[in-house]
Amino acid sequence: MNSGKTINGLLHSLLPIAIVRRFAALGGCFALLLVVGVASSPLTAADDTIRAGIIGCDTSHVIAFTDLFNAPDADESLANVKVVAAFPGGSHDIASSRDRVGKFTEKLRDKGIQIVDSVDTLVDLVDVVLLESVDGRKHLEQVRPVFASGKRVFIDKPIAASLADTIEIADLSKESGVPFFSCSAIRFTPGISSARTDPKLGQITGCATYSPCPVEPTHPDLYWYGVHGVEALFTIMGPDCERVTRTQTEDTELVVGVWGDGLVGTFRGIRKGRRDYGALLFREKSNVFIEGFGGYEPLVKQIAQFFKTGVPPVSAEETIAIIAFMDAADESKRQGGMPVTIESVMARAKAEVADRK
Repeated sequence: MNSGKTINGLLHSLLPIAIVRRFAALGGCFALLLVVGVASSPLTAADDTIRAGIIGCDTSHVIAFTDLFNAPDADESLANVKVVAAFPGGSHDIASSRDRVGKFTEKLRDKGIQIVDSVDTLVDLVDVVLLESVDGRKHLEQVRPVFASGKRVFIDKPIAASLADTIEIADLSKESGVPFFSCSAIRFTPGISSARTDPKLGQITGCATYSPCPVEPTHPDLYWYGVHGVEALFTIMGPDCERVTRTQTEDTELVVGVWGDGLVGTFRGIRKGRRDYGALLFREKSNVFIEGFGGYEPLVKQIAQFFKTGVPPVSAEETIAIIAFMDAADESKRQGGMPVTIESVMARAKAEVADRK
């Protein structure tokens, strides 16, 4: 591994952004010596602005996130993170990307955001990265230079368009020492985010979640939008699903997962009727119904905290488990609704990653 990249990754994973920025100019070896001393010292970074850059301007998230980070009256937790640059990107074979990337890019430009022509240029201008490209197929290649630069990155949903790409992204993060996280904003909706650890109503005995589930031909069926409801299911149930079965009709997806402790969780994907988000939690003492979407601010606050600390609020292992669940659901569909184990899809994806090397 390139020693400069390794040192850069150590700096960014161990130290506050403001300190990293100052030490980077000192050179690799001297900077590494400083890491050894400073990482264990109670240093407080100066109140410097953390410069965030956007990769991919083909989703409404880029406007929503920028408005939250850059608001003159931004919440205290967001006040020192500012979006300063963006790379438009875009995918010609996805209509929602092709038809919106220009519009959202111009809106960012009007907000004073510098628009650049490459990911490499972007990472040189910023301290942290928001990987927002709507096309999950592009995420692996777009995140490579970010990890190489040692800069923390949030990867918007879906983290990738395959389980193999997801595993490789996690591997690159580990190899570079640069942290990342990825999730749907649904994870931090009030009630959903606290369900796993809230003891008042007793242990969770099962869960049924639902969300809109339009499909995009370039992505596996659930990756495009069903991921929102699946994210809610895993936020509540945890990552230890063992096997999956799936039923699909023109208007509905129904995916049933069995967890390691014998609990059953289901996801219902909606393509007809009211397209909303929600969860029904079955608990020892009472059942709880949660409906609606809590907006982007709870997620953006988590992103800001991650950028400052380098501590991901969602583990790579849980994100991989979510993608594996959706992959197993696709395999169950191919097999006519037969049960598919998470172990089997993980083994296949890991073999694919190994074949790439």
